[in-house]
Amino acid sequence: MSFELASLLVTLFVLAGIGTPIGYSILLASIVYLGLSGLDVALAGEKILQGFYGSAILLAVPLFIVAANIMNAGSITDRLLNFCVAIVGRFKGGMGHVNVVASLIFSGMSGSAVADAAGIGKIIISMMTRSGKYSRGYAAAITAASATIGPIIPPSIPMVLYALVSNASIGSLFLAGILPGLIMGAVLMAMNGYLAHKRGFEVEETVPLKELPRVTANAFPALLMPVILLYGIYGGVTTPTEAAAVAAFYALMLAALFYRSLSFKALYQVFVDSARSSAAVGIVIGGAFILNFIVITEQIPQSISGALEGADISPLMFLIMVNVLILLLGCVLDATTIILVIVPLFIPTCEALGIDLVHFGVLVVVNSMIGLITPPYGILLFVINAVTDIPLREIIAEIWAFLAVLIGALIVMMLSPDLVLWLPRLLGYQG
Repeated sequence: MSFELASLLVTLFVLAGIGTPIGYSILLASIVYLGLSGLDVALAGEKILQGFYGSAILLAVPLFIVAANIMNAGSITDRLLNFCVAIVGRFKGGMGHVNVVASLIFSGMSGSAVADAAGIGKIIISMMTRSGKYSRGYAAAITAASATIGPIIPPSIPMVLYALVSNASIGSLFLAGILPGLIMGAVLMAMNGYLAHKRGFEVEETVPLKELPRVTANAFPALLMPVILLYGIYGGVTTPTEAAAVAAFYALMLAALFYRSLSFKALYQVFVDSARSSAAVGIVIGGAFILNFIVITEQIPQSISGALEGADISPLMFLIMVNVLILLLGCVLDATTIILVIVPLFIPTCEALGIDLVHFGVLVVVNSMIGLITPPYGILLFVINAVTDIPLREIIAEIWAFLAVLIGALIVMMLSPDLVLWLPRLLGYQG
């Protein structure tokens, strides 16, 4: 390792360790590297501009953020929750099932785990705890766990970022995420059902069957959003970026005109919050552009590939090693940083070993989402804590069961690439 690269890593970890936002830490550490290497520091700005101008697909990120925030500000989330209560609230552990199903539906609209947790999290935790049937820690834990599904089922902001660094087909990535997302929902509901019987959770008050058509009709326009998105992308009507714009516009029309639940003041706040969130993501992406330039300059991917080829490692063993690494990194780093900074190091090796990049991308995104609920620094744990004031120790005490079944689902996906790639191949993917 060169002195310049060592200086970059030391600066990065010191800044991150004292609480500097990761985006700024990457930028400052990269500037230290450029200065010590005798390169023009202005190169940092050049790489950022080149990266953003050459990546039109990144426009999808702020558009999906806007769509999610509009749904939270309007009454769309409430209507979806009422629909979920009517469908699965009647079973043992009903509100836990409602939590998971709501995340499955909301994931087809927001593309963000944090938006999912912050959007429906506070509402549904309140619904679970006010009757006294569920402890605060349990309600918060299953909410955080189910929010991990958000970026797996399309649309998905992390998959957009992975497509940026890997050149994998974003349409195929979106399709490949549907079945894994459903598997994650199924294992979470299975664990919730097991715990509900073990702890004697009471059954919720059943919504009469005659009310189902009314509740479904009320939520139907919102339920159409994932259908519109997927048809637009796979029907050849829109690109993924254009589909993100359609999602934001549809959410706006739905909340403002159809449901009449979004005021101009609320819309202004939506745009302000979306700008802040997009800027935070943009800073990390900008830092990653510089860091990727440095990684290429240091020939790190080639070194990793050479070392692994010399070790005669099998594709499965490589996947196990990478997944364990990402799972550990997920304890301390956010998903955006992992996908933009760490994952590009392994792309050349994946290609050399014949690992399908779409399959690899789904594993990376699922693993990164699991990292969001992994103690001690899982971001979703802090998000739930911030919006509900439920102590972290109560959330962490209940998260382990859900974490275990999600890791089990990840192992199944890793061992069964045909399962992940079945839907993309059904619609023409050649991988």
